[in-house]
Amino acid sequence: MSSRSGIKSYRVSFDFYVTPGIKFLLIANFAVFIVEALLYHFAGPFAYEELVKWFGLVPAGVIPLLHIWQPFTYLFLHDVNSIWHILMNMFMLWMFGRELEVAWGKSRFLRYYFLTGVGAGLINVIVKIAPAALGNGIPLTASTPTIGASGAIFGILVACAILFPDRRVYLFPFPVAMSMRTIVILMTILTFLGTFGLGADNVSHLCHLGGLLVGYVYLRRGSFLYSLRNSVSDWQNRRNRRRFQIYMGKHRKDPPSRPDNWVN
Repeated sequence: MSSRSGIKSYRVSFDFYVTPGIKFLLIANFAVFIVEALLYHFAGPFAYEELVKWFGLVPAGVIPLLHIWQPFTYLFLHDVNSIWHILMNMFMLWMFGRELEVAWGKSRFLRYYFLTGVGAGLINVIVKIAPAALGNGIPLTASTPTIGASGAIFGILVACAILFPDRRVYLFPFPVAMSMRTIVILMTILTFLGTFGLGADNVSHLCHLGGLLVGYVYLRRGSFLYSLRNSVSDWQNRRNRRRFQIYMGKHRKDPPSRPDNWVN
């Protein structure tokens, strides 16, 4: 079936094609995971924990600019004691990220991926260090490393909800198809509740919520700015109209500055 000239048509299929940006991220994440596993099994748990402390996201180390690389490097680390951590993240990256890359292209997709991932990490750092800024001391959670690509994955999910809101998706293990928008809304609610202690303690709900927030604000920034520009323009027009009405009211009875010289 042919498509009209100038209109791109994106296929939706169930094959296992992998786009270039997704391939790069998959190789990088699995390569780092293999290094983690080798380090854990041959150098011991202590060496692995030191690796996580140096390259995972530790808010107490990022704020004083000691480990400024961590908001980026933590995205490539995953729990070596649970293969499901990296498998689920990479599966969701492949499942939803490839459609974004087809629509956006490799460069824009990778920029968005790291923007949401790093942004989620920075939000995590700010929230964890906030009590210290208020004089309450640094909490223990600020010294606990956070690892995983989940912040960027949740950024991809919110992008799919905005670009493909009516796409029907099955949420395992429920045999009911729901729209992409509905699934992301449900995940946002669960993630928000998770920040208050609902759910597993070893899940960084704050990073998930940060990825959702950064992705949503970034993708809707045009709408926000457009509304802001319209609001400012409307306010200026109303102000100028009032000024004009006041001026005309004051000078309504004044004689004309240049009387007509026409003769009938």
